[in-house]
Amino acid sequence: MAGGRARISLIGAGVLAVFVAGCGGSPGRQGGVPLENYTAEQIFERGEFELDRDSPDDAAFYFSEIERLYPYSDWAKRALIMQAFAYHRDRDYENSRGAAQRFIDFYPLDDDAAYAQYLLALSYYDQIEEVGRDQGLTFQALQALRAVIEQYPDSEYARSAMLKFDLAFDHLAAKEMEIGRYYLKRQHYGAAINRFRVVVEDFQTTTHTPEALHRLVEGYLSLGLTDEAQTAGAILGYNYRGTEWYEDSYALLTGQGLQMRARGDNWLAAIYRQMVRGEWL
Repeated sequence: MAGGRARISLIGAGVLAVFVAGCGGSPGRQGGVPLENYTAEQIFERGEFELDRDSPDDAAFYFSEIERLYPYSDWAKRALIMQAFAYHRDRDYENSRGAAQRFIDFYPLDDDAAYAQYLLALSYYDQIEEVGRDQGLTFQALQALRAVIEQYPDSEYARSAMLKFDLAFDHLAAKEMEIGRYYLKRQHYGAAINRFRVVVEDFQTTTHTPEALHRLVEGYLSLGLTDEAQTAGAILGYNYRGTEWYEDSYALLTGQGLQMRARGDNWLAAIYRQMVRGEWL
């Protein structure tokens, strides 16, 4: 739906008053007039009314009833995407995802299919936990956001999906950094290095790369692996000279009489060579 649900109509106060009065306040709920007595359009308007008064749970109910009472109608199609929207607004992400997926399955070529895919992605993205928690939802969010970007590149949701994709990607890198710092603090240098290596190799476009390189300098120096430490410092010097991590690594290396330059034949040296040729990052 264009304009981030800009098509959600504003119902006139007079129309609403008549409809609410005729419905006895809650049609089809708590002993109200059965919804079967109303047209699909009337039920749809009631759903919009509930959204307008910030009752997304009730709105989702009415939109879902259109799907039940008037299947295969144009109103059912419109109600299905609104149902996904209402559930999401109510933070009922599982039902929002279910409604969005049904819309994509039933109406893959509809103009609102892009929005349905975007809502599906948001149902994962908006549940991403703090860095220290399980990251399964982050992976699912990345997959769903990628689908928006690749399947609907010209839609109004593609740019937002790209921004959220970058944030979710950064979130995964943050998880690796947190674990790496944990190991480094406890002097489990090999385990720490493995985590920081993941960031440098797999998440090099994130904001965590400079720190990961510095932590590699720390870890390798602690193990006496000076070639690797100097090479990590060289990469910092080539790409991130203006950062605090470069300054810290420079102090560590020069304090031991070492230089920030690529040395040896190791995985960091390979990355450095690629970087110099313009193939890295």
